[in-house]
Amino acid sequence: MEASTAIYQKLETFIKKYYTNELIRGTIFFLGLGLLYFLFTLFVEYFLWLKPMGRTFLFWIFIAVEFYLLLRFILFPMFKLFKLQQGIDYQEASKIIGNHFTEVSDKLTNFLQLSNDTNQSELLLASIEQKGQDLQPIPFGNAINFNKNKRFLPLVLLPILFFAFFYFSGNSSVLSQSFNRVVNFKEQFLPPAPFEFVVLNDNLQTEQNKDFMLRIKSEGKIVPENAMIFIDGASYFMESTKSGEFQFNIAKPIENVSF
Repeated sequence: MEASTAIYQKLETFIKKYYTNELIRGTIFFLGLGLLYFLFTLFVEYFLWLKPMGRTFLFWIFIAVEFYLLLRFILFPMFKLFKLQQGIDYQEASKIIGNHFTEVSDKLTNFLQLSNDTNQSELLLASIEQKGQDLQPIPFGNAINFNKNKRFLPLVLLPILFFAFFYFSGNSSVLSQSFNRVVNFKEQFLPPAPFEFVVLNDNLQTEQNKDFMLRIKSEGKIVPENAMIFIDGASYFMESTKSGEFQFNIAKPIENVSF
C-alpha cells in the first residue's frame, strides 16, 4: 500500500499549496482593497469636512471594512492552511487536479472511490495499489501556479502610486490632515476660510508720529465684501479700494502697534 499512501501524501501537499496560493492572493487583495478604501475614507473627509458624528461613523465603518478584508483574505486561508478550519477534501482536490491534468481526472476520482470502499478484498486492494502506482508520477502541485497572482499586483500598485503622487507633489498634507481628523473623530474641526489676507506693504515700519497706510488684499475662491482690523481690542472696518483690496490708516503711531 506504499503507492496508495504516497497518493494521499501528495493530496495533502497539494491542499497545503492550494491554501498557500489563496493566502498569497488574499494578501494582495487585502493590501490593495484596504489601501483603496483607506484613500476613499480620507477623500470623503477631505471634501466633506464631516462633523464628529459623521467622522465617528466613517472611522468605525473603516475599521469594520478592514477587519472584514483581514478575515476574508488573510485569516480564513490561514485557518484552512493550518487545519484550524475545514477546507477542501480529497474529492474537491481531485476535481481541481483533474481540471489541470485531464488525463488523470477519472483515475484519481476512481482511486478515491475504491479507497473509500468498505469491502476491502485482496483484489480491490491490488487494484487500488495499481492505480496509486499509475498516479504517483503525476506532479499534483503543478495544478497550482503562484505566478498567476502577478496579474493582481496592479491592485496594490495603484494606491501606492497615489500616495507617492501626493508625497512628491508636496500635497501630502491633503492626506495627513484628513487622517488626523478621522482618527481624532471626537474633536471638532472647522474648515479653513475660503480666502486669506495678504499684506501688500513692502514693510510694516514707519516713522513715529507719521500716518501709516496698511494695505491688504484677499486671495482665495471667494472675494469678501468687507474687512475688519482689530487694534488694542477694538475693531474697525477697512476701506475698500477695489474688489478684494482694502486699506486702513493708522494715524500717527507713537509706539509699536499690534493688529
